Amino acid sequence: MILTLVIFLSSFSLLETSKVDWTTPTSHDFGEILRGSAQTHIFEFKNLTDKPLTIDNVRTDCGCTASDWEEEPVKPNAQGKITVIFDATKSGYFQKKITVWIRGQKQAEKLSIEGEVL
Repeated sequence: MILTLVIFLSSFSLLETSKVDWTTPTSHDFGEILRGSAQTHIFEFKNLTDKPLTIDNVRTDCGCTASDWEEEPVKPNAQGKITVIFDATKSGYFQKKITVWIRGQKQAEKLSIEGEVL
C-alpha cells in the first residue's frame, strides 16, 4: 500500500508544466472567409519562467498555414507572440493544428485554427 502511494505521488513530479501562459485562447475560429484570401491571427503568451524563453520551432499541419514568431528570447514575465497565416485556397470547412516547440520543454504546446472558406 505504501509503495503504491509513493509511486503514485512520484509520478506527479514527472508531469511537466508549461513554461508559458497563453494570454489569448489557444484556438481561433475565423468564421466564414472568402476563398483566395489570407487570414491572420496572433496567439499571445507570457513567459512564466525566471529565464529568457526561446521558441525553437512552430509547425503547421499543411502548406496552407504559415507561422511567424520572434526569434529573440522572451524575457521572464514578458509577452511573446506567434502569428499564424491561413491561405484560403480551397472551399469548405478547415481545422488546422499548430505545434509550438519551446526550448527546454519536452511537451509541445498545441494551437489550432478553424473556419469555413466560401
